[in-house]
Amino acid sequence: MLTKITAKNQVTLPKAVLTQCAPAEYYEVTAESGRIVLTPVHITRMDKVWDKLEALDMTEQDIADAVQWARSRDDGQTQAA
Repeated sequence: MLTKITAKNQVTLPKAVLTQCAPAEYYEVTAESGRIVLTPVHITRMDKVWDKLEALDMTEQDIADAVQWARSRDDGQTQAA
């Protein structure tokens, strides 16, 4: 099937093609051997959290440190009660 790319790099995907795939709001876009490949992706809430953490430039170590800090504060509050 033929489709046209607009001046804003937008493409309308033919319904006949989309009905052959699982419904998805997002697609991973890759270039393979001179072809543009769209793969349906289902974003979970956790994916959105990881995207936000990445935007904040937080590493897994930063998160581990924060969890350790929070747990140590909780232990101190539990012992004081």
